[in-house]
Amino acid sequence: MKTIVLDGQGLTLEDVAAIARHWAAPEDLTLVLAPEARARIARAHQAVRMLLERGAVVYGVTTGFGHLKDRAIPLDQVRQLQRNLILSHAVGVGAPLDQGAVRAAMAIRANTLAKGYSGVRPEVVDLLLAMVNRGVHPVVPCQGSVGASGDLAPLAHMALVLLGEGEAFYRGERLPGGEALRRAGLEPLDLGPKEGVALINGTSIMAAVGALAVHEAETLLRVADVAGALTLEALQGTLDALDPRIHDLRLHPHQAACAAHLRRLLDGSGWVRSRDPRRVQDAYSLRCMPQVHGAVREAVAHARAILERELNAVVDNPLLFWEGEDPVALSGGNFHGEPVALAMDYLATAVTDLGNISERRTARLLDPALNEGLPAFLVEAGGLNSGLMLLQYTAAALASENKVLAHPASADTIPTSANTEDHVSMGTLAARKAREVVRNVGAILAIELLVAAQAVDLRRKAQALPLGRGTGAAHRLLREAVPFVAGDQLLYPHLEHVQRLLWEGALLEAVEAALGGEPGA
Repeated sequence: MKTIVLDGQGLTLEDVAAIARHWAAPEDLTLVLAPEARARIARAHQAVRMLLERGAVVYGVTTGFGHLKDRAIPLDQVRQLQRNLILSHAVGVGAPLDQGAVRAAMAIRANTLAKGYSGVRPEVVDLLLAMVNRGVHPVVPCQGSVGASGDLAPLAHMALVLLGEGEAFYRGERLPGGEALRRAGLEPLDLGPKEGVALINGTSIMAAVGALAVHEAETLLRVADVAGALTLEALQGTLDALDPRIHDLRLHPHQAACAAHLRRLLDGSGWVRSRDPRRVQDAYSLRCMPQVHGAVREAVAHARAILERELNAVVDNPLLFWEGEDPVALSGGNFHGEPVALAMDYLATAVTDLGNISERRTARLLDPALNEGLPAFLVEAGGLNSGLMLLQYTAAALASENKVLAHPASADTIPTSANTEDHVSMGTLAARKAREVVRNVGAILAIELLVAAQAVDLRRKAQALPLGRGTGAAHRLLREAVPFVAGDQLLYPHLEHVQRLLWEGALLEAVEAALGGEPGA
């Protein structure tokens, strides 16, 4: 049983990934609210009560929302206002977000409320955490957010279930929200003042999807090095371009770290060539792996930094502060998703290029004019057999799709709420696209691994030389999972199997064990 304590300041990307990963077994992970956070939440709720008692005008508490901000709400209707907000804003469309991402968003929302500036009762956070712990996952359509005022529509679908409305997945079944709560032994809430807007005003959906995209991209970085190193051996490339003296002069630490990782993976290889006057250097897709993979590492590290701040940020509006013994509500714009939007667009572009260079290595392995004496499409009796030809087609299709997805969402904006909300971030779209690019590149790298393993086996038929310390471990695992392709056969099951090795961590675990537990970071 893993326990994660939410205190508003210590939530990490690894926590978010673990919360998402346990969607099918929620009983194996428990979220707990820190006692000091509970006290802060109660203090902010007290501020809301005091402001109401003195008749203060507070946006979203005693006023309408957006363009209706100047409409006063009588005190006897402030609770109805919050329920109306959730009902009217739940207008998302499209396929539901995956349950892991929804769990992550719920935890992130609870964490921002735990900071103690939003004014909700502790019971609101308690119900959010209980839903995660018991596996009640709201059905949240993936489309409908413009990224300011945060993720209003998707978060409203999340909040509906707290009211006993909407829909939720529970133990594999899609149910009415109230029924899902009942089966989990939970009771719905009647929202109090400020609680509806506190639940939906912020960046929790884009932060959840973005955090998962970053976490998955970090896996791809290490896999890309393994795949590229195995391709280098299959093409009998040189280690000269990995010499640390070259990379020290460039001054980019991620480039140097990538070169060092590639050298560790290839340590002991009999397939890399010594200096040859007839082949003094390799093609860019081999020679420039540290420069390209390293630059992608830099982009992913930047995205991690932005997202880890966002996970622990206060993104509500308005916010409650204390000035001595007096509370004050300040309206601002922390719900605006621009930091996340820009980071996700950068991530999508960077990971797209990780797929581009991998596809070029795959094409080189299959092309008899470029693969250093291997048969066309890595199959004997070519003509009768097409071999691995079509794997490169799939990689090319995914690489091209990624180039479309990499168009920056943050470059767009469109006014909403009668031009009151006249600049928006499109941060949720940016995060969704980035994660789609990441998953596509996972398939591109799985293709390269499958093709490189085939090329190595063909090379070994003529001469049995050792692979590198890390690449050898990868090759052994691949061959335990999928066979050498002697002639045309169904290939998609092999590709699916390699993708599972990649995403479930078995490939990197095998490689890191062979390297003595050194991560490829």
